[in-house]
Amino acid sequence: MKVIKGVAQAILDGFDRHYELFREYSQQGKRCFEQADWAGSTEASARRIVGYEERVNKTVAALLRDYPAAGEDAELWAKIKITVIGKLMGHLQAECAETFYNSVACRMLHRNYYNSKYIFWRPAISTEHLEGSKPTYRSYYPATDGLRRCLLEIVTAFGLPNRWENLRRDIRYLERALVKHRGSGWKAQPNFQIQVLESLFCRNKAAYIVGRVVNGDIRQPFIVPILQNDDGSIYADCLLMRQKDVAILFSFSRAYFLTDMEVPSAYVSFLRSIMPRKSVVDLYAMLGLQKQAKTLFYRELQHHLSHSRDNFQLAPGVKGMVMLVFTLPSFQFVFKLIKDKFDPPKTVTREQVRGKYQLVKNHDRVGRLADTLEYSNVAFPLERIDPELLAELRERAPNSIEIVGDRLVISHIYIERRMEPLDQYLAQAGKDECKRAITEYGNAIRDLAGANIFPGDMLKKNFGVTRLGRVVFYDYDEICYITQCNFRRIPPAREYEDALSDVPWYSVQENDVFPESFGPFFFASDTDMKIFKKEHAELMDPAWWNRVKESITKGDMADVFPYPQKRRFKSRR
Repeated sequence: MKVIKGVAQAILDGFDRHYELFREYSQQGKRCFEQADWAGSTEASARRIVGYEERVNKTVAALLRDYPAAGEDAELWAKIKITVIGKLMGHLQAECAETFYNSVACRMLHRNYYNSKYIFWRPAISTEHLEGSKPTYRSYYPATDGLRRCLLEIVTAFGLPNRWENLRRDIRYLERALVKHRGSGWKAQPNFQIQVLESLFCRNKAAYIVGRVVNGDIRQPFIVPILQNDDGSIYADCLLMRQKDVAILFSFSRAYFLTDMEVPSAYVSFLRSIMPRKSVVDLYAMLGLQKQAKTLFYRELQHHLSHSRDNFQLAPGVKGMVMLVFTLPSFQFVFKLIKDKFDPPKTVTREQVRGKYQLVKNHDRVGRLADTLEYSNVAFPLERIDPELLAELRERAPNSIEIVGDRLVISHIYIERRMEPLDQYLAQAGKDECKRAITEYGNAIRDLAGANIFPGDMLKKNFGVTRLGRVVFYDYDEICYITQCNFRRIPPAREYEDALSDVPWYSVQENDVFPESFGPFFFASDTDMKIFKKEHAELMDPAWWNRVKESITKGDMADVFPYPQKRRFKSRR
């Protein structure tokens, strides 16, 4: 009994310390915004990501040292789980603590964790209506207090020490935008109010006020990005109330927000009320709780498998040289594992590929890099694996798979939201859709460059189109930092035969990049290339890339707005 109670308490102590650190890093986001410390904000975000694994590893090491029996007797864990449930009653982060328990238990139990007696296969503690030491959100009542006064109280409630550039002007802008969004025929209901989450959402160079407008049974987003001038003064950049704009702001292709949450489930519930199409998986991930997102995703996958009949199969399209990709057609995700051997001319190693994916996880994705869920030892029902896929797995990745009973176990896998590859999209798109996608393709490359990311392989098959029409990069085996690249012009041919040769007549070092040679990667069609060059011709000019590199080297951070320019208040466009 002493071992059971000791293990249960040690796991909860490990989680509580993890979440304490998680909140410290999240709070640091606000301080970094106040001080325009963009590098510090990036560092806090990266530290918060790796902090989970560090705490799990420390907890496992402590258990193996203090309670070695827990690593030898699997049956103890059924009792440990029951003891943990009792300790989680009233815990403000119970769902995340259950996930932390699972992470520790899976390290201790090896394959025995498939048994739901030992782990939280389903949540045991309800997190509905949990309240912390103070309310999750504040309510404002324009009908009685006046709209302008409420807006003033909202934007000044977060205690930012920065001077406002022109607060009176910004309140007028917000008031006009809110009234304009109501449209004709709008009528205030008795419950008309604006509810605002208690903490700022910080990311990149912005701090966001996140709330909702409640009127009758309608709930609309109310999001105000706060930006900073070079002199440290701040201003409201726009008001976002459209579902599409908010969906892009909380997109899976952007970095995680730094926001301090005492009760994360309450924040997720609030956000889902203004983004009903977003799953709880997406929302937990956007709040920086990726491990909780992974737990919820795996439960969704298992639920879907119980209510579907189609098989996992090879993903359609051009096969990758490094990754083996498969999908379940009825499920909106793709599953990617690293091949044992790579097709020529790829020369990267397996460890380098994993490093690239970790780079993306820690980096600001600026809306152009797809987020991934990374799993180890994932079990799939063998009967749901298409024979062609199983044959491909056995041929291309035999060291990553194992058949255990009626399950196919994959030792390491990445899961991404499914998108339509850009090359396939363009092949079927109409004239207007094609033009927009070509322009978006160039915008994606620009945004990535501004975030210090060089895609490496810029073939259109490595970019996808989201349901909102945005172009996102998702093939990471060749990405690197812009600052690691040497952008050069192609030297003039020495003689006529040089120009006709397939072999360069000039020396090429490992990190050399020749933007003038990008043309074939972009568009073979003269019509498509003409559209591309109209907006993005400088992407084939090494001078442009070197200017971007110089700016990054100086410590500048590009302004990449997660909303359309037309949404910005007029003085900022």
